[in-house]
Amino acid sequence: MTDSPIPRAQDAWSFNRRVWTLTLPIIATNVTVPLLGLVDTAVVGRLPGPEYLGAVAIGAVIMNVIYSSLNFLRMGTTGLTAQSYGAGDADQIRSWLARACILSVGLGLILVALQVPILSLSQWVMGASEAVWPLTESYFQIRIWGAPAALLNFALLGWFFGLQNVRAALITQIFLNGLNTVLDIWFVLGLDWGVDGVAYATIISEYAAALLGFKLAGARLAKLGGQWRWDRIRDTSRLRRMLSVNGDIFFRSLMLQTAFVIFTSAGTRMGDEILAANALLLQFTAFAAYALDGFANAAEALAGQAVGAGDRNLFRRAVKATTIWSLIFALMFVFAYWLAGVAIIDTLSTVPEVRQTAYEYLPCLMVMPMIAVWSYQFDGVYIGATWTREMRNGMAISLAIYAVALPFAVETWGNHGLWATFTLFLGLRGLTMGTMLPKMTRSVGAEQSPDARPPTHP
Repeated sequence: MTDSPIPRAQDAWSFNRRVWTLTLPIIATNVTVPLLGLVDTAVVGRLPGPEYLGAVAIGAVIMNVIYSSLNFLRMGTTGLTAQSYGAGDADQIRSWLARACILSVGLGLILVALQVPILSLSQWVMGASEAVWPLTESYFQIRIWGAPAALLNFALLGWFFGLQNVRAALITQIFLNGLNTVLDIWFVLGLDWGVDGVAYATIISEYAAALLGFKLAGARLAKLGGQWRWDRIRDTSRLRRMLSVNGDIFFRSLMLQTAFVIFTSAGTRMGDEILAANALLLQFTAFAAYALDGFANAAEALAGQAVGAGDRNLFRRAVKATTIWSLIFALMFVFAYWLAGVAIIDTLSTVPEVRQTAYEYLPCLMVMPMIAVWSYQFDGVYIGATWTREMRNGMAISLAIYAVALPFAVETWGNHGLWATFTLFLGLRGLTMGTMLPKMTRSVGAEQSPDARPPTHP
């Protein structure tokens, strides 16, 4: 392999600088995603009536449930690729990319084939009003055709992160979301395509970004060296490992999206104004989450490299540095929402009743980053170390407590109770994973990574 992993013997200043070299482009990459959601919300929020904003909110939730449940294509690829990168195995790095892309296309085609039952189930679960659902249905029937490209972009992004090639990840995401923003404004406000315009803008951008991602991956492969070897790609032990890791992340992600579905469904039953206001406020949560995930993604790459190399000291330093900086950034979000929360709400919607409803629940959003940051950060560490079973189990405990507490909280405090239990859910995720971190740290170097000494192939 012609380019080597990062040096391991570094002083604290140099290591923190390395963390920032990784993290800043990742943050820039990640925040383009919620920025796109903000653009969608702001554009649709200028259409008359709350039903348009509600339709995009529900449609986006449906797509997010699907894609976030399949986000193991990004997460699993990052952890597995990072460990092979730490072990210096160029052939295996190529094989992880091939496996992820094949799986992505297959799952995307399955989603397209299952679009009718998915839509029927979504209608039953979400319980949207008669004004909102026809718009949601039209949005979904367009968006679903972008599934193969969307999942390929997950795989490519995970592969880039695993190689600490954040420049390529940044380029593809800025291109995807920038193109999407331009088409969004043109189709909705220029051509008056309404909710359908948002969907068409998204799928065009997804396919264009996948093509660009493959071009950038080809350039990276030329520097990595190694060979495409079918015997390694179809290696049953590696396939089983990938399926095990991806399966754990799938169930973890499915449970996370279940929490969001429960949240949105409960808000839907409180009326279109509450639904629209919660959609606005979720943009605050999404923006903070994607930004703070920059440190989690850096932790994935560095922790995965440390596990692949069997370097416990690098693992400790990676966890410590990324966690400290993520906490500092979370505090910055608290102050930003305190200072500019009302102005952001006013920018996102021109409907007076939606604005007034959103103002009422803004205080909860101001404290959420400091509570939620632990779950984001530990996700990154666990994914990099491929301790995915423990991460899945922590999510199951948190979801169970959330599901039990929510009906009582909503009945007693209404939408305030809904936001309070959602905040509790995020806090429990961080707590359950934090209790297992010492055991994970002790295992680095003590248990040989499957990629630390690659098998010899004829």
